[in-house]
Amino acid sequence: MDEEISGPHSGPMETSAKSSTSENLRNLVRAEFAPKSTYLNTASTGLLPVRTVVAMRDAAQSVADGLPQDMFADVEASRAAFARLVGVSERRVAAGASVAVYSALIAASLPAGAEVLTAEGDFTSVLNAFHVRGDLKVRTVPLERIPESVRPGTALVAVSAAQSADGRIVDLPALREAAREHGARTYLDTSQATGWLPVDADAYDYVATAAYKWLVCPKGVAFFVVPEDLGGLTPVFAGWVAGEEPFNSCYGPVRELAHSARRFDESPSLFAYAGARHSLALIEELGVETVRAHDLALADRFRAGLDRLGHQPVPAPGSAIVSVPQLGYRQAELSRAGIQLSDRAGNLRAAFHFYNTTSDVDRLLDALAG
Repeated sequence: MDEEISGPHSGPMETSAKSSTSENLRNLVRAEFAPKSTYLNTASTGLLPVRTVVAMRDAAQSVADGLPQDMFADVEASRAAFARLVGVSERRVAAGASVAVYSALIAASLPAGAEVLTAEGDFTSVLNAFHVRGDLKVRTVPLERIPESVRPGTALVAVSAAQSADGRIVDLPALREAAREHGARTYLDTSQATGWLPVDADAYDYVATAAYKWLVCPKGVAFFVVPEDLGGLTPVFAGWVAGEEPFNSCYGPVRELAHSARRFDESPSLFAYAGARHSLALIEELGVETVRAHDLALADRFRAGLDRLGHQPVPAPGSAIVSVPQLGYRQAELSRAGIQLSDRAGNLRAAFHFYNTTSDVDRLLDALAG
């Protein structure tokens, strides 16, 4: 980790503080990550920290030994950490495994004929549940037109904060204002944002996040934020973990659902959550603003290098994801060379996170030039 996080106009004290922050980031990363490749594929899967791998191994060993540790405590610790990261009470956070499940929960709550506004080419997990209902009016527009397309009668706007295919970021302030003006509810998928982009979940009705990308959690961990009044949702998939007293809700119908968003919990993948609490703790230690500054500096370095090579990425200012049209075919070649990226919709997609360095960027640029 050799990236300084400081602006061109920093004064001496500010530069010193930022250098100290940068050094802390480098030290944490050195202790937690040692990838055997140039890994620029966080938009697909985040690297797991050492602390997370050790915690999962210990949890598995405890079961092998016949002395299982309390992994439900890990679920609660993870819920609380995520709540802090997005600025809401943990009572508003459900713990699950999949964004698609929570999209389906929202879709099931809508009356027949309700209009749902979505973005062209958004990730399937965000929008497919609204299409399969068959009796909803799903309207699709280009991402940049989402705010202006909210209208009287729009019941819900469902959109990713950052697009999976190319990293474009929806105009969040304009979306909030348009939804408020027309009385529409908002459903934001922040799977490609939370962890590097500050997210104020309180500004939206529903927020879902798959945590195995930018939050560097094991796959099988997802979170869902609902309003204080629980958003008018019916917990149609509720099992025993959704009870106010889960271990007294194992047989027969659940007599008393949890009074919080926990009524929307999926039965948790416990080994994944045993690790997740440690991944989320690492993100909290680093600080999302610090991570954002680092990630964007690398992304901007890559964009500048692409310009020198005569390539134009998909315009996505302020994004840690850079997607280059018509270069997706080079993904396999780069992978064989030890540089891990994605081919998405024909684009070569690079994703820059806190464990990446300027050397990673330069190695990719050299490979593209060659």
